[in-house]
Amino acid sequence: MRRRPDVPRGAVTAADGILVVDKPQGLTSHDVVGAARRLAATRKVGHAGTLDPMATGLLLLGIGRATRFLTYLVGADKTYEATARLGAETTTEDADGEITAARGCRIEDLPEDRLQEALTALTGQIQQVPSAVSAIKVDGVRAYKRIRDGQDVELQARPVTIHELRLTGEPRKAITDADIARSGGSGAVEAVDIDILVSCSSGTYVRALARDLGRALGCGAHLTRLRRTAVGPFDIDEARTLADLSAQVETDASSPEPRGVATIPLEEVARRCFEQLALSEDEARALRYGRPLDAAVLERAEAPETRRPQASPGAAEQRVMAGFAPGGRLVALLRHQGPHARPVLVLDPA
Repeated sequence: MRRRPDVPRGAVTAADGILVVDKPQGLTSHDVVGAARRLAATRKVGHAGTLDPMATGLLLLGIGRATRFLTYLVGADKTYEATARLGAETTTEDADGEITAARGCRIEDLPEDRLQEALTALTGQIQQVPSAVSAIKVDGVRAYKRIRDGQDVELQARPVTIHELRLTGEPRKAITDADIARSGGSGAVEAVDIDILVSCSSGTYVRALARDLGRALGCGAHLTRLRRTAVGPFDIDEARTLADLSAQVETDASSPEPRGVATIPLEEVARRCFEQLALSEDEARALRYGRPLDAAVLERAEAPETRRPQASPGAAEQRVMAGFAPGGRLVALLRHQGPHARPVLVLDPA
């Protein structure tokens, strides 16, 4: 049975904002949300993009009013570090599944140009069939539940963008004795492990990339390691572990003026993630009442204050901008809709 994290309860409710967590292996994203609810002393916690239990790395959590931001963050580009094992396929396309085919792979049969050609073919705008063991709903039921019930699931290919897919080290030999034993076979099969970096649009399944890479090479493949290192402008370097957050809460509890778990304030999140629009007092007042502005104001929008470019800004109609009142107070998120700039989320209502 999976053990949920044991964390202390915060002395005071955390301020509205984003919490960047480094998820450990073995926990579900929901487990981390549950831990954050206790640490932040509030039920109002959500996440912007699931990580599988086997995966580690960056998980964005919204605290308080920031949960309303998550809809506009979930579509951000992602970056991953991963290890793919060439030579064997599994039921789940990762190391948690049972081996379904073990053709084997040897380094000497994998020239660099052939491997690079296969990686290049999976770069750019591609049609990807998502992993069958996914949360995608098929006739109202999630695909992984149908698989668990013994049903066959066929998902339709969907467009995704792979901005970068490259090797980050030399291929290395791997032996799959234990894996073969699990599948009822006998003897060792030689395999090859490769480390890759993937920068991609939201909705990309890195497990499916490993699967398709293995099929292109004719040997099959599955994922053995996955770590998310970036979501939009947020980087793994600023992420904190549950142990770090627990230590902060315990220190806070003994303080005469506890401050709660430190979050990234909404204003900073908006400036990092969205184009910025400096509003006049009249414009800010209109947005506070939920009234649209003339689309011409969007010409004044400035680029977000981010350390990494947003590689998938989307169509003009999908652009989200943050409107700031004189003095820097965040008023609303806006979207271009026809002749108007309409508020889609008012954060400072009248």
